[in-house]
Amino acid sequence: MNSRNPIKGGEIRRSQLITTYGVGAIVAVGDESFMVVGIDRWDVAPDLHEPRLESALRVTAFALPPATDDGADIPVIRFPTWVWCPGCDRLAEHRFFANVDRNRCNICDQSLVPSRFVMACAHGHIDDFPYFLWVHRGGPPTGESHAMRIRAAGASAALRDIEVSCACGKSATMDGAFGRDALRHMTRCTGRRPWLADKAEACDETPRALQRGASNVWFPILRSALSIPPWSEGVFQALNRFWPVLRSVPESALRDTLEGAKVVQLSGYGLDDLVTAVGDRKRREADPDAGVPLREAEHEALIRGRPEFSTKQEFVSLIATVPSRWSEYVGAVRVVSRLREVRVLEAFSRVTPPSPADPPERRAPLYSAAPGWLPGMEVIGEGVFLALSQDRLTEWERSPAVQKRGRRIDEHYAARFARNKLKPDRSITPRFLLVHTLAHLLIGQWSLDSGYPAASLRERLYVSPTMAAFMIYTATSDSAGSLGGIVAQAAPERLELALTDALDRGEWCSADPLCVESSAQGVDALNLAACHACVLLPEVSCEEMNVLLDRGLVVGTLDNAVLSFFGRY
Repeated sequence: MNSRNPIKGGEIRRSQLITTYGVGAIVAVGDESFMVVGIDRWDVAPDLHEPRLESALRVTAFALPPATDDGADIPVIRFPTWVWCPGCDRLAEHRFFANVDRNRCNICDQSLVPSRFVMACAHGHIDDFPYFLWVHRGGPPTGESHAMRIRAAGASAALRDIEVSCACGKSATMDGAFGRDALRHMTRCTGRRPWLADKAEACDETPRALQRGASNVWFPILRSALSIPPWSEGVFQALNRFWPVLRSVPESALRDTLEGAKVVQLSGYGLDDLVTAVGDRKRREADPDAGVPLREAEHEALIRGRPEFSTKQEFVSLIATVPSRWSEYVGAVRVVSRLREVRVLEAFSRVTPPSPADPPERRAPLYSAAPGWLPGMEVIGEGVFLALSQDRLTEWERSPAVQKRGRRIDEHYAARFARNKLKPDRSITPRFLLVHTLAHLLIGQWSLDSGYPAASLRERLYVSPTMAAFMIYTATSDSAGSLGGIVAQAAPERLELALTDALDRGEWCSADPLCVESSAQGVDALNLAACHACVLLPEVSCEEMNVLLDRGLVVGTLDNAVLSFFGRY
């Protein structure tokens, strides 16, 4: 996964083409700027499989982004197309300065600089900043020449010191350009999708001015799944590369096909084992887990456990001892010494981070014509799974004070959907807030105890009326991968101490009493007692973008200890 991909003389990691510089994202390479184009223009062979995720996303496979080692590159286009010359201050489209392969001014031979500003809308459209309209907003253009220039009028890079002028005599600074309604009376969204080959869409949104390197220009929308039995077993893995053919082979011709394709020799498995696996996979694809959601199937596999009996396994879950001190509150602990996660880029958004409350039109597509696959990557790691006691949960959830506190966030969550005239996709329960916040507290503690940086630890939540569990795991493509540091934390004496320390740290925040007494914090008021000084994590570690958190339900508040799930531990 560390293979790199050159983009016009630059390099990015394959994993970054899923998480950071995916389709539609802007990539700065030296003194130039490019945008990654749609996957229907990539030259790749999809050969990554995770059957449960394929079924959920309605595709037949996933594809690792191409790498230099494969002899393939990612296609890109120049964006933004407007550039300026620091030598003569000219501001215009790149084509008026140079040809495609030369990024130098044709007058003063200075290297051209991509426009610092772009405009985008919440529907994912993006275009060059409308400099001409911005300068001439005070009235209609006059004069015959409208050659434009841009220069820093002062000693700073502040917007008020950046002046854009036109040969007709009009000029304006960039001050105020980033206001929410700055472009409202100037232009509507152009509906452009430069990463796709199709025409612009009709769009009535008011665009926003953004800096091309800002984080809100591109947000990935990711889906992931763990490989669990039987898909994680070696014989099922061996079928993946042949599955596009085998899935349509009738049973009467299956043995001859397997022998003719030399699947037995290439896989190392016997013919009977392969025939059985093909039949099992066909039945499961016809009725994938009888509609069991991805997380529920994973939860069941983690609880059931899977001992290690082969080096080809991709899933090993071993029963661990619950520390006696916490046996009233913790129902089960599992050491997941081997796991495989497949992460897939499904779509992306701009301007605001993706939310379940977003209408479908805010999910920008990766292609013009669906190729039948999506870009993805697989990561190998390890983790610890912890399930809370159902008996203790039932007792705790009956408390009117607990229900009232949880209802506050649930109402804020429903209001987020109501703004887009949508129904909430779920109810936010005290159970969810408890599990999520406890996972954050334990990640923070283990980042101190195990030596892993918090950004290398991830949470995976399992919450429903029948589930109340989480897994903390390392599944990264860098050196902080499967080193044994996390599974070692499941030893009873270590886990007992870690839970104690995590709850002790959760009892007090340096922002208290303001934090613990807060009635609303975070985006859309979706947090209560949770801030950067206590439970918030790097966003790569959190499934919920650092919202839906409240340590008051974990350790209680200053005036209401009954809220604490852990009582007076």
